Amino acid sequence: MIGDDDIDSLAGEYVLGTLDVGERSAVAARRQRESALDAAIIAWERRLAPLNDAAGDVAPPRALLAKILARIERGDLGARAGVTLLSLHRRLKIWRGVALFASAIAASLSVVIGANEFAPKPKQQNLVAVLQKDASSPAFLVTVNIEDRLMTVQPIAAKPESGKSFELWLVQKNLGAPRSLGVIDEGKPSTQPTLISYKPDVIESATLAISLEPEGGSPTGKPTGPVVFSGRFVPSK
Repeated sequence: MIGDDDIDSLAGEYVLGTLDVGERSAVAARRQRESALDAAIIAWERRLAPLNDAAGDVAPPRALLAKILARIERGDLGARAGVTLLSLHRRLKIWRGVALFASAIAASLSVVIGANEFAPKPKQQNLVAVLQKDASSPAFLVTVNIEDRLMTVQPIAAKPESGKSFELWLVQKNLGAPRSLGVIDEGKPSTQPTLISYKPDVIESATLAISLEPEGGSPTGKPTGPVVFSGRFVPSK
């Protein structure tokens, strides 16, 4: 039984075109009966297909064949030497095909590497959440750069009660209790790396909530007052 390595080598020679007419006809007949050989030939064809467009035919000098035949007729090349010449010729064709295949792979890799190096870097993804009591009363706009988790809180229309403070909370099922993101200054926007300790997937699936707390924030580290505004993050266009 022919081993897998022999089948693969034979398939490679068949696809590279290094077999003579009789050998090629025999392999073509065998692939109809042997699924392993047929699969190996198809695999080689797929691997070498990109070379069809990349490499053209190289014609030998016109006088070369006539010189070889003349030398054989004169006896310069004996039968044994002729066999050796054909064997070397076949090996040369195989190695040329392999070298060409390797060169094509190297060229493809260089194109990919070059494209990756000079391709424009993707823009940093931002998330945005509108915190509101209902659709007609937006109070705060929160944006987050998901790469560095830098959060910006922009007041829109929110006035806390005298002696009270707005406190922002991150609510996500995997976190358990709501996590405080600090007291909000309703008078001006603020930017801070408050979310740096949270993973992007946690932020993307979280809800933001604002509770009304005693001045300066919750004394317990948990929401103590009513939740007055809330919203979910969505990708910013």
